[in-house]
Amino acid sequence: MRNLQTFDFETVTVDVHGNIANRKANQAEFISEDLGSGVILDMVAISGGCFVMGSNTEAQQENNERPQHKVNISHFFMGKYEVTQEQWQVVMENNPSNFTGAKRPVEKVSWNDAVEFCEKLSQKRGKTYRLPSESEWEYACRAGTKTPFHFGETITPDLVNYNGYPYGSAQWGLDRKQTTDVGSFPPNAFGLYDMHGNVNEWCSDSVNFNYNGAPTDGSSWETGYELRVFRGGSWNCNAVNCRSAYRSGYGADGRFPNTGFRVALVSG
Repeated sequence: MRNLQTFDFETVTVDVHGNIANRKANQAEFISEDLGSGVILDMVAISGGCFVMGSNTEAQQENNERPQHKVNISHFFMGKYEVTQEQWQVVMENNPSNFTGAKRPVEKVSWNDAVEFCEKLSQKRGKTYRLPSESEWEYACRAGTKTPFHFGETITPDLVNYNGYPYGSAQWGLDRKQTTDVGSFPPNAFGLYDMHGNVNEWCSDSVNFNYNGAPTDGSSWETGYELRVFRGGSWNCNAVNCRSAYRSGYGADGRFPNTGFRVALVSG
């Protein structure tokens, strides 16, 4: 992929109470796409690797997160941010969002809408944009971590936009009751922002209620129920629903003010 650039950022990790325990300088590679009208789309390079998908602890007894299994992920590119309203506007020429703001994530978009966006963006840019598979999404979210969140054992509203209902030993926190501008909080070690909270993010897969028979090569799981997967939690979710392993879904035509998406790009 040509025209790779680098950017510097800082990641943080927290203790069991949500207090910042460590800060680390990081750098990642990305490509920057001009969508027109001065609107930019940054796509971060995600190196391939193998990871353990799902959860299997006493505190995380969601059956649809089991059994844990190893998945091999190929190199790809992932949106640095959730797709914003200005990006949606320049491609789709409308804005369906409930909480308006150019840099806020677009929401009230269905899975079908998100797929259409990817198709139009691909035609516009001459590249293959798509929704990430949910295994790609979890790999990208974890960024090498095995804890419930890429921040560590818990999160706080200083780090994530969710409803403030705590996880683990953290305290209750601020409920903003709306989306926030993308990139308002620290990224993970891959340089991806808002992987926890803000808006649920559509993935390409059909919904399955456990991981029995799940693909192990990073591909989209297309056999299942007539629902589509979303990941990451949102501004109105409890912290437990913002975990890296959390998965749920809606019908492909569902539009909600807590659901958006980010795009993936095939590595060329």
